[in-house]
Amino acid sequence: MLRSLSRTPAMCLPLAIALTAALFACTATAADVWIITDRQHPVQGAPDRLIELDAPARIEAELSADLPNDSRQAAELVQHRLKQGGPLLQQRLAGAYQGVADAWSLGITTIPAIVVDQRYVIYGESSLDQALTRIEQYRKEQP
Repeated sequence: MLRSLSRTPAMCLPLAIALTAALFACTATAADVWIITDRQHPVQGAPDRLIELDAPARIEAELSADLPNDSRQAAELVQHRLKQGGPLLQQRLAGAYQGVADAWSLGITTIPAIVVDQRYVIYGESSLDQALTRIEQYRKEQP
């Protein structure tokens, strides 16, 4: 299923601010391609950005694995794991939650979803190449 993403006015201002910040942070490409999925719905291809909606839960599971029953000891162990993970773990956590927020802000309702230029989305396609072909065809038909 291919559709054009539409936003309500309330969603546009925060999105515009985020997009403006992104433009100053890096050089944008003509076609920005995102894959939004989870580990159970893999997509073949190399997008500009891969958002796995189950990434936050996987990271949290790593942090909470084999915790003791004593809440104080468990908290200390989690703090130790967070400190041991350092900036890399912080980046993984921030990136995982930012991906979920970005997918939500686009109104993604089904996975896998392939999003181009934050304007077009293909749901249920497991091949990036096939999705891009369909979007290009749609763009030609709908100038």
